[in-house]
Amino acid sequence: MDRRRALTADRRPSERPEAAAGPGTGRGIARLVLGRVLLIPVLVALVTLVMFVLAQRAPFDPVLAALGDRALTMDGPTLEAMRAGMADTSAVQQWTTWWGNALQGDLGSSSSQRAPVLTVIVERLPWTLGLMGVSLALAVLLGVLVGAWAGTRPGSLVDRLTGGGLLALQAAPPFWLGLVAIWVLAVWWGWLPTGGATSPQATSVRPGDVLAHAVLPVLVLALSQLPWFGLVVRDATRDALAGSAVRGAWARGIPRQRLLRHHAVRPALLPLVTVLGVRVPELITGAVLVETVFSWPGIASATVESALRLDFALLAALTVLTTVIVVLGNLAADVAYRLVDPRVGQQDG
Repeated sequence: MDRRRALTADRRPSERPEAAAGPGTGRGIARLVLGRVLLIPVLVALVTLVMFVLAQRAPFDPVLAALGDRALTMDGPTLEAMRAGMADTSAVQQWTTWWGNALQGDLGSSSSQRAPVLTVIVERLPWTLGLMGVSLALAVLLGVLVGAWAGTRPGSLVDRLTGGGLLALQAAPPFWLGLVAIWVLAVWWGWLPTGGATSPQATSVRPGDVLAHAVLPVLVLALSQLPWFGLVVRDATRDALAGSAVRGAWARGIPRQRLLRHHAVRPALLPLVTVLGVRVPELITGAVLVETVFSWPGIASATVESALRLDFALLAALTVLTTVIVVLGNLAADVAYRLVDPRVGQQDG
């Protein structure tokens, strides 16, 4: 009887009826989603306006940015006339003209890719989303496993080695990890291809070939994000084990595996969800570096190329796309947090 009473007292707050998700939670999530979705157009408009203002004041040739290599074949008087016309046009006028065309589906032509901007985005976006999605899932899975393994052994050799290793990995920039991975796994051992998404001799895209080329970029991008998830799970697990609830559960004779699962590891998932939302911009930055190192044909590498070659039409569209992805990523993290802990939505009203 005492054993049954102890197990009943061990129920987590999320398992109790008063903490269960109800209609109020659903309404709170709906308000949150609606508010963020309505915020996206305002945020995108402000970001693009700032982008046009900075572009007008940047020390590069606006004609070269607009025409690309075609400017090299034009005569001097024509180029000067175009520069004078662009100088007379304010950033706000350029911004309104660009939005007028964009709302009609015309994002302009990419001078670096020599194709319509919309075509470039449609062709390259799946490669980046696939790379980011698989890498994020792998980083979260490894972070939970490694963090929980070390956190449930506080002060042990495993805990110290894991913490030190994660901190060292956190300090390593993604491009350095990529170069080391290429040197060891591709050049030295010859296990994997050095870059690209398909073999040079391939005449079509084959899934097996793509998977072989994706191993290194996915692994490097996942390792660059792993320390953040592993450390937060490790620290949260250690804090939970040091709390009064765990000591009370030990005193009531709760089995070790049940105690670690319910009182240590599961509470650490809440800060993990918060870190997920914060890491979305850093995940995009890491994808830019990883795609550049491995010549991955995604949006991120096209961003670098458009900036280096003054491809403003493509850069403007990619800025809008990146802004939307960051907002939606943070929204997904906030929704997940409320689903994991409905009390957050109740406290927000």
